[in-house]
Amino acid sequence: MVPEAPPPTQPQGRSSQPPLPPTAALVVAVCAASTASLFIRYAQAYAPSLSIAAWRLSLAAAVLLPVAWARHRQDLRRIPRGDLGLVALSGVCLAIHFATWISSLAYTSVASSVVLVSIAPLFVALLSPLLLHERVTLPVAIGIGLAFSGTLVIAFQDACAAPGGGLACPPLQALLSGRAIRGDLLALAGAATIAGYMMIGRRLRARIALVPYITLSYGISAIALLMLALLARQPLTGFPAPAYGWFALLALVPQLIAHSTYNWALKWLPAAFVSISLLGEPVGSTALALIFLGETPSALKLAGAAFILSGLILATRRPEAAAPA
Repeated sequence: MVPEAPPPTQPQGRSSQPPLPPTAALVVAVCAASTASLFIRYAQAYAPSLSIAAWRLSLAAAVLLPVAWARHRQDLRRIPRGDLGLVALSGVCLAIHFATWISSLAYTSVASSVVLVSIAPLFVALLSPLLLHERVTLPVAIGIGLAFSGTLVIAFQDACAAPGGGLACPPLQALLSGRAIRGDLLALAGAATIAGYMMIGRRLRARIALVPYITLSYGISAIALLMLALLARQPLTGFPAPAYGWFALLALVPQLIAHSTYNWALKWLPAAFVSISLLGEPVGSTALALIFLGETPSALKLAGAAFILSGLILATRRPEAAAPA
């Protein structure tokens, strides 16, 4: 869902003009990322979730591998062994992220899934004092509180929605075993693990170039997902032809186009601006689900999403947002 944080780039004044307007490129990236949940829903008509995740990462890694070998062979050879261990850990985190988030879309609505998985930056904020020795400021704390409140609102709506648009909460045991709550918890697990991927990437990208890093992390993630699918006895082949088309679209559009464009835009735009632009993905995904899947979010769910997105904006906003990256 969210790309790894790259190292600081040189000031804009030292760089040539971008080949296209960065803000226009970000719009393209947000639109590309927003298609992921829609493509997954269509693919789930033909294949189980772990198989979809394994194909998505395998195809993305297969596209990147010849590029990395042709252009970054020396960079790959210079990666220290200690960093290779961290790259492997980031790939495992990415694998768990896709395994849980894609699975969540089989249980809960697109709106709930994409909004809940978007709170990954808040997990980073919660873990940063412990792992990165970064201080949690008052705006970050308030943002975390807002997002947590929104998460509770969405979970309440999913658990207590009744036919006809009313609310009727089941007993606690039935509530915890409900399909929607299971999907919401899987989406939150996806947010937590992509946060781990982001934090590892923040450390490694200061020393490893982008293409070698994502090639290795995507490749390790693909291997981990293939092993998970085999352990879960989920098929990897024998699907109808349309399934492979959705796999290819997932690898190309949200995985390669969206993530690559986000990282490219960081050379020309403030990092805070790019981070906040990522919040367009839940909006775009919800709109596409409304148009193509007929999923209309309730007023209560929209209110919860507003709390979460407001909390994310507050928590990810930095004083240097007005300056170039």
